Amino acid sequence: MPPATQAAFLNNFQEQLKEMLCHLDRPTSLALLADLSDILARQRGGLQTLEKSRREMLERATRACSYKELQEIEHALTALETAQFVASGSVPGLHRACTEFRDRLAERTLAMVEAELVHEHGPAPFPYALISMGSDGREEQTLITDQDYLIVYADGGDDAADDYFRIFSELLVERLAEVGFAKCTGDIMPSNPTWRGSLLQWKRRLMAIVRYEYEEYAKNLMDLIVLSDARFVAGDVETAAQLIDMIHDFEQSYFQVLWGMARQATEMKVGLGMFGRIWTDRVGEHQGLCNIKLLGWAPLVMNIRILAVNSGLTVTNTLQRIAQLERDKRLSATSAAELGEAYHVLTRHRVHLQIRLLRGEQQNSYFLDPAALAPEELEALRRALASIKDLQNVIRTNFSTA
Repeated sequence: MPPATQAAFLNNFQEQLKEMLCHLDRPTSLALLADLSDILARQRGGLQTLEKSRREMLERATRACSYKELQEIEHALTALETAQFVASGSVPGLHRACTEFRDRLAERTLAMVEAELVHEHGPAPFPYALISMGSDGREEQTLITDQDYLIVYADGGDDAADDYFRIFSELLVERLAEVGFAKCTGDIMPSNPTWRGSLLQWKRRLMAIVRYEYEEYAKNLMDLIVLSDARFVAGDVETAAQLIDMIHDFEQSYFQVLWGMARQATEMKVGLGMFGRIWTDRVGEHQGLCNIKLLGWAPLVMNIRILAVNSGLTVTNTLQRIAQLERDKRLSATSAAELGEAYHVLTRHRVHLQIRLLRGEQQNSYFLDPAALAPEELEALRRALASIKDLQNVIRTNFSTA
């Protein structure tokens, strides 16, 4: 939580504690405070032990000499964060920890791949950077991940430079898979020529998208939407910054691009029907289940992204975007609170489904059974989906996409 929220929480907690203590005699007050102190000490001790183990493994990752060792570290850290999430249920805590350790693993893998190629192909001919997109770009990593990366390198090369980075990217994708980063089913990986290139090549590619020069415009618009979450991971930070700034400039300079993105966002189906009924599959293997990613989480992230891009925000994290939109008066305090809570509710469900998948208890991490939820959980899910539909209506009105 932001510092202001922490301060407000502590102040409220102190006031409630003071109110309670004024109704107790002294021995009872001392007993209550002793119990509270013990609880806080156990919580703090547990977190300190967790952080010590995590830091040791992160340090080990920076010194790893094999992809197998990196894979072992990835498995160990995923197991550690799984146990911590079960204990705490903290979505921001999970995001931060998983994003940090996967960045560290990706950075080490990048360095090892470059060392592999030195003997036969020499060092990298130009500065380059690894940039993440998707959940990783938004610093929203969870327990299951895949590769959503691109490679950008400095200008000045020829076909030989392009060929070097083709070989480099193809090997990098394979090595990341060995470490534990599954290959992207949508092929958003630098082994795909769409997702690698020099700064000039990226500029030409972006210009072609915004000028409708490519066929399959809808697909290329989605590529630009994906690029909205671009974030530096490893390599040359200046080269990465130039591409990220270029992406932001293109999105801000071409209203038809923003309009197209807004239309995509407002047309996404949200899983809430009339009378508050949760949408579920009527037939097939997922009958009675709701795709919580497709019908809830994805529309929320997408629509918040549109507001953020339209407002010129550079932050990529969804919760940070919501907070900044509230500070900039683009969202009311009530809407921001509802959308932030919706993100927490939907992401917790997604992570619990991931845990069930990792434990072999189900075959996917997307489909939720609403009938298995407690009444209060079901109501929280309904409120979350309703807040997303309200957000879509706002964007639909602002961009005249109806």
